[in-house]
Amino acid sequence: MYLSRFLSIHALWVTVSSVMQPYPLVWGHYDVCKTQIYTEEGKVWDYMACQPESTDMTKYLKVKLDPPDITCGDPPETFCAMGNPYMCNNECDASTPELAHPPELMFDFEGRHPSTFWQSATWKDYPKPLQVNITLSWSKTIELTDNIVITFESGRPDQMILEKSLDYGRTWQPYQYYATDCLDAFHMDPKSVKDLSQHTVLEIICTEEYSTGYMTNSKIIHFEIKDRFAFFAGPWLRNMASLYGQLDTTKKLRDFFTVTDLRIRLLRPAVGEIFVDELHLARYFYAISDIKVHGRCKCNLHATVCVYDNSKLTCECEHNTTGPDCGKCKKNYQGRPWSPGSYLPIPKGTANTCIPSISSIGKCYCNPLGSVHDRCNGSGFCECKTGTTGPKCDECLPGNSWHSGCQPNVCDNELLHCQNGGTCYNNVRCLCPAAYTGILCEKLRCEEAGSCGSDSGQGAPPPGSPALLLLTAMLGTASPLLV
Repeated sequence: MYLSRFLSIHALWVTVSSVMQPYPLVWGHYDVCKTQIYTEEGKVWDYMACQPESTDMTKYLKVKLDPPDITCGDPPETFCAMGNPYMCNNECDASTPELAHPPELMFDFEGRHPSTFWQSATWKDYPKPLQVNITLSWSKTIELTDNIVITFESGRPDQMILEKSLDYGRTWQPYQYYATDCLDAFHMDPKSVKDLSQHTVLEIICTEEYSTGYMTNSKIIHFEIKDRFAFFAGPWLRNMASLYGQLDTTKKLRDFFTVTDLRIRLLRPAVGEIFVDELHLARYFYAISDIKVHGRCKCNLHATVCVYDNSKLTCECEHNTTGPDCGKCKKNYQGRPWSPGSYLPIPKGTANTCIPSISSIGKCYCNPLGSVHDRCNGSGFCECKTGTTGPKCDECLPGNSWHSGCQPNVCDNELLHCQNGGTCYNNVRCLCPAAYTGILCEKLRCEEAGSCGSDSGQGAPPPGSPALLLLTAMLGTASPLLV
């Protein structure tokens, strides 16, 4: 009885867990840059494409507000509670820690009550627009791996734009528009991510899904990264090979999920009605309690570690690459142009390592008997002649003879036997008796001269010759027919 009850509870928990976590918590491969393997040449490094682990990127950002004095509390002011917009006795005071709401409270640990939050000044200058730009900068290229989530402590704004930059804030492009009325605010038809497809996944849309007025249970705004991944990896993100293949071959798709900066443009606070209540302007403000941005350092598939030192993120580059994004070859390793790693072929990818420059391998010598050149080539290796192998081209491939310049063996004492009493000399040639010739001493000399006859003493095949063996085999095969 107790066992069956336990199994039922366990099954229920597994079901609930699968519903609560529709996406894997950790996804992807490429977490190793190189590994040692054993080959005929001994232990060598096998290089693979690699990338850092996904993490909470808000720990490494810098935040900037525009206008700079938009945060409430200087001077102190009162504002209305969100749950009761006519209860306007809450105070914001930058000089009192318990009453201050600075920008860093958008990124601190949440989970306690009441939650901490950043808050703007109220809309006391209405009808002048109350607009705020919140810029998140990493001074580093990052790749987004999870939804961007913004939690408001006020009502969600009536109008907002999420923007991205790929050049450290010099230029900006929209990521997504948010509005209670997309057509009125941005002259765009409302859409959601569910309306997109593989072919339209890069479309910039306006959504009304996250802008429902002044409601206490409507605080969160999403920018859906994983729903866009799902167009390629499936609804549960289980076919990551398909997504990686698309990211590898479609630069626009890869760039879509890549940023150096994000900018949240708050254009109109939550009003909740058609008209602004000018008698209670302390109702209108922006307040954000949490921003979540998950991603990884972009290291061009040349690193698994990204370090944060002196307020700066930097890839710990492998594959003889260097730079903040592993975007160039190290000195003396410019034997071919730099290239990013590749996700393909799945699952290890291609490292595209930087190789030694010719100037750095001048002291690399090769065996002149087995190598095309007596020095290493531009890749830092000896270029071996056909049949030779080894780091210095000083070994023959199996079945080849060093005495013949690593050409295939003419004879040996295992499979390529010299016939008719001949002997094998250094695997290069057979030393034949006077009466025989040919590569394996398989022919009579008199046959070449056309002088073989009954009186020559060379007409009958000797014992053990191929001809006699063939004749014996034919007679043995035919004997049953003669009985």
